[in-house]
Amino acid sequence: MDKLTRFHLNGLRAVETIGRLGTLARAAEELGVSTGAVSQQLLKTEQQVGRSIFERTPKGLVPTPFGSRLLAHLERGFRELSRAVALTDQPNRTLLTVSVAPVFAAKWLVPRLYRFQEAYPDIHVRLDASIVNVDLDHSDVDVAVRVGSGKWPNVKAELLIEQKVFPVCAPTLGKRLKTVMDISKVPIIRDQNSAIPWNIWLALHQLDENILGDGPRFSDASLCLDAAITGQGVMLGWETLATDAINDGRLVRPFSGIASTGFGYWLVTSPVRGANHKISAFKRWLKLETDLIK
Repeated sequence: MDKLTRFHLNGLRAVETIGRLGTLARAAEELGVSTGAVSQQLLKTEQQVGRSIFERTPKGLVPTPFGSRLLAHLERGFRELSRAVALTDQPNRTLLTVSVAPVFAAKWLVPRLYRFQEAYPDIHVRLDASIVNVDLDHSDVDVAVRVGSGKWPNVKAELLIEQKVFPVCAPTLGKRLKTVMDISKVPIIRDQNSAIPWNIWLALHQLDENILGDGPRFSDASLCLDAAITGQGVMLGWETLATDAINDGRLVRPFSGIASTGFGYWLVTSPVRGANHKISAFKRWLKLETDLIK
């Protein structure tokens, strides 16, 4: 323990963060300091240990053999230190932090969250609405809901429900759509950031996107849904996001056929930190809620 006093904790933390994230810039962003400050911390630590921890290459910083051994110990050490500090934070014992995409939070999760609070009044939920895949091993986020293939590194992913799509529109517009070809006569609402093409559904009817006309374009699926509800066009809606508006009559499905995107909604947790009462309760509740859609 006496040798530990020779080293600055900030320097060791900088080295661990660089090794985990791979670059000075990403390490600086996580630590909330400048890239220059991280670089100085690294240099000071290397001077203290008397050898290089990283090799400077054209592709960036690469751990030396010594650096690799040191980083393995530092990562375990700071993980345990984080857990020790968490024990002193009493409110966090009842606080569950969930990372979730803003559109899924607004259109599906938030309207149902009161049911979780009623079932588990001792757990307080904080939603971190973000499209960034947070590091569940080294953050205050307990669990995440992600959309994709489920093949993310260094996480445990459990499928909640497949992502399925179909056209939706306001009831007044839906009355004009007698056949699938009528979709070529109305505005099409497009999500510019969506990776799901219209062809995935049109192929069910032996059609392609060439028949579609123009219409409003948005950079967010939530805005597309709002536009569809107000009658501005037809949207290729996600089943999870459109289900409430369909059930209460704000949207209709003018045509038959549901297309699977090949993706799904996944509950993602850290395999290192493991589950606790809060995570287990949220998982059980979320699976019950998503089962209602199937």
